[in-house]
Amino acid sequence: MTDTTITAASPDRVDRATTTRPGLTMLALAVCGLVVSLQQTLVLPLLPRLAQTFDATVTSVAWVFTATLLAGAVATPLLSRFGDMYGKKRMITLTMALLVAGSVVCALSDSLAVMIAGRALQGAAAAVIPLAIGMIRDTFPRERVTTAIGVVSATMGVGGAAGMLVTGVIADNTDTHHPVFWISAAMGAVGLGFVVVCTAESASRTGGRPDLPGALLLAGFLVSLLLGISQGNAWGWTDGRILGLFAAAVVLCVVWVLTQLRVAEPLVRLRLLVGPKSLSANLASLLLGFAMFAAFQLVSNFIQTPEEAVGYGLSGSVLDVGLYMLPSTFTMLFFSALAGRFEAKLGAARTLAIGSAFAALAYLWLALRHGSVGDFLVFSGIQGVGFGIAYAALGTLAVQHVPMESSGIASGVNSLVRTAGGSLASAATAAILVGDVIPGTEVPSVDAYVTCFVIASIAAATTAVIAAVHGVRHRATA
Repeated sequence: MTDTTITAASPDRVDRATTTRPGLTMLALAVCGLVVSLQQTLVLPLLPRLAQTFDATVTSVAWVFTATLLAGAVATPLLSRFGDMYGKKRMITLTMALLVAGSVVCALSDSLAVMIAGRALQGAAAAVIPLAIGMIRDTFPRERVTTAIGVVSATMGVGGAAGMLVTGVIADNTDTHHPVFWISAAMGAVGLGFVVVCTAESASRTGGRPDLPGALLLAGFLVSLLLGISQGNAWGWTDGRILGLFAAAVVLCVVWVLTQLRVAEPLVRLRLLVGPKSLSANLASLLLGFAMFAAFQLVSNFIQTPEEAVGYGLSGSVLDVGLYMLPSTFTMLFFSALAGRFEAKLGAARTLAIGSAFAALAYLWLALRHGSVGDFLVFSGIQGVGFGIAYAALGTLAVQHVPMESSGIASGVNSLVRTAGGSLASAATAAILVGDVIPGTEVPSVDAYVTCFVIASIAAATTAVIAAVHGVRHRATA
């Protein structure tokens, strides 16, 4: 059964198509969002096991996670642009197919290099969230847009927490990584089927050509920056290779910016990145992405650290990681559903500030208290409240000020900086953990974890300040 559309008036676009089956469309998009966010964190509880399986260092294995975020950072603006040009349903279908293909590659992998390649293919599916938000804004009745964006946006956190639980259940009953990715492939196929059957293509289109050189420059910039951060401790921060990578990152970034300013149809319209109303949303997205992905990786490693051997940790299993994060799944679902009401009364910016403040409180709690299962359950519940509210509001804030025909790329830019924040978090926390170890071992010290938790708390708190200031400066639209 394929959804159909009818034409309805809108203050944003007079020929705006309104879906006649918004419930089915939202279900399909939410399922895809859950699958995409689930695969992003699916490997986190497995990283210690993968390090043993492939006889690799912590820094090398971290690229199994970082590669997904990096690929998403590059693919998201490009595929979002394609969505505005050729149709959002078509691009969501393509990205879900790439997720399935990447999952199969990972399921068949017997080397770290092949695993990273498969994860990069999976990472392209990060574009699903902004494409879904663009489809909602194109086709949903106005009164349902905010709630629908909130639900789809919240799947980023819900799926992330659920991914660790799914991995835990599977890993608790197997001794290899292969079944995890076969499950990922199956779930991706289900999401793909939902999109094909339950959604319709929006009528909104823009012309033009894709900026492939811009995508290559962006990829080079991000790879140079993240490789330099992740290898800094291993190679030495004054090593010529590290300095060369950072120099290359600066040059590529400058060239990319100049290119985007001069190209008639750039990959990223910089006004959507640093415009007066876009900058707040994108800074918030960068910092929240950093905080959330840092927490996913840190919490997984900390819980599995054997307390009897190193003096801290919970000596938990892969399954325990998922179980301890379960409260965040429930609180995130509940509060993301309420976020639309908060936005209606307070505005998206103020709602984002409240959610970010809860997230900051969660990380501060974990920095101060991390010695028992109860501490992590409290953290998990508070974190879910924060991200359930914050990501729902952020999805609205990113697109509410742009024309309808630019909703896909505006949401894509916001997703790009969030993914870039997650990539930076993965590389930076790995560098901190490798750089501060227990003497005579390669095991990170508890102080290294506390430092990372404090940094994540500061990132979330800064987001709250940025959102609050935005709400004051732009009262009419915030």
